[in-house]
Amino acid sequence: MPGSDRPRHGAGARPERRPFRGWRFVLSALLIAVVLASVLRATVVDIYFIPSASMQPLLEEGDRVLVSRLDGEPERGDVVVFDGRGSFDPISGGGPGELLGTVGHWLGVSGSDTVYVKRILGVGGDTVACCSPDGQLEVNGNPLDEPYVFPSDAPSDQQFEVEVPQGKLWVMGDHRSDSFDSRSLLGAPGGGLVSTDRVLGRAVQIVWPPSRSGPIERFTDHRP
Repeated sequence: MPGSDRPRHGAGARPERRPFRGWRFVLSALLIAVVLASVLRATVVDIYFIPSASMQPLLEEGDRVLVSRLDGEPERGDVVVFDGRGSFDPISGGGPGELLGTVGHWLGVSGSDTVYVKRILGVGGDTVACCSPDGQLEVNGNPLDEPYVFPSDAPSDQQFEVEVPQGKLWVMGDHRSDSFDSRSLLGAPGGGLVSTDRVLGRAVQIVWPPSRSGPIERFTDHRP
């Protein structure tokens, strides 16, 4: 009708815009980014939140470190991040608390109840013992120089001698008096030894806070 205010939908009319299409694109892009980040973190490099003081003075509580998954076989002296289930922890039964912890760990804002960071002191075939007449740890009868140990800490207040089977690792924190590590599980099933296939990667870089940012060097003095 002449003078009608009704919109025309005939030829040449512009289609109505649908805001949902824009949101759908954004959500798809975010999903793709999350998937790519997950693949990258599962195969190349991950990030780990340091939840305790067990690796002081090298790592402080609250630090975030990059973890390389491409370093090959773990070596004596390396600082590694590993899944402690089956060695340091029983297999978890799951549940909402574990899910929230996993999300926080993935975002790098909290630690994990089953993931640990320690230094390798013994690999398959080694005999690790405490202590030499001078109070040093010994590997295969050779005393270790350990400048990374927390000042005023002894190499170990606990006496032990362990033969490390092939495929296993003996690990300890640098803050020896404040570290739950292989020594804590002597006499328990598995004896505190970590399977090499549980190692998630080597800590290679402190990325947060910026004031502490820097590389984590490999301690080559402990290599064969």
